[in-house]
Amino acid sequence: MSRPVAFPMYDIDRDNTEALTRAVIALLQERGVATGDVTPEPPPDDLLAHWQQPGLLLSQTCGYPLMTALPQVQVVGCFHYAAPGCEGLHYRSFLVVRDEDKHCQLADYRHRRAVYNSADSQSGYNALMKRVAPLAVNGHFFSDATASGSHRQSLIRLKQGAGDIAAIDCVTWALLQRHEPQLRAGLSIIDHTPLTPGLPLITGRDTPADRLFALRDALHTLVSAEHYRAICEGALIQGFSAVTRQPYHELFGWREDAAASGVILR
Repeated sequence: MSRPVAFPMYDIDRDNTEALTRAVIALLQERGVATGDVTPEPPPDDLLAHWQQPGLLLSQTCGYPLMTALPQVQVVGCFHYAAPGCEGLHYRSFLVVRDEDKHCQLADYRHRRAVYNSADSQSGYNALMKRVAPLAVNGHFFSDATASGSHRQSLIRLKQGAGDIAAIDCVTWALLQRHEPQLRAGLSIIDHTPLTPGLPLITGRDTPADRLFALRDALHTLVSAEHYRAICEGALIQGFSAVTRQPYHELFGWREDAAASGVILR
């Protein structure tokens, strides 16, 4: 059985993602982890199935599916990102609109159309529901909300006029500015969501304690060694913290706030 290693969540620069994957595998080899059956994976089509593999060695998921759909995985830690909106291991989403509406506030979007990447997303869905909840009347705020499939597609829909506002992960926003600035052209940030723990790095349920220790040690070296600085800077990674599942419990509170207001994006 293979033990996959993948970084599917911020895979905007494929070459850098592949370099990051190779670096982690090399660091694990240095720590005595047998890597003969370790497979660097391209972005999987079925993320949930990828994350649920018992033999998963290392991947990155979103905090919301971590808490709602992945009870079996172990949390390795969390990268710190050098992107506007991030603070240490925490990140937030930006509320993005077309430039023509850049002087509006969130309250002005009552009865307008939202776009979100997917209903299992912390940054695109749960965070937006939390911000909208205090403004909702009888559970309603937007006239319509549709899933786009990705943050990138949400921005495209805004530019096409197929939606009016979207919550976009601030790290994705920064990476797109670097690699696809034309996609951000004509769009503006009008507000942001609260900070929450960043996207967790996970390993499968079958990973033993000594290998979990090796993973954390390898990731600490990745972010601190000069040899890997260019790779980390390419991914906007500037640090790593070993964390558990506990900090992500606050996301249930966000969901409950929205539920108390009856808010559902649909």
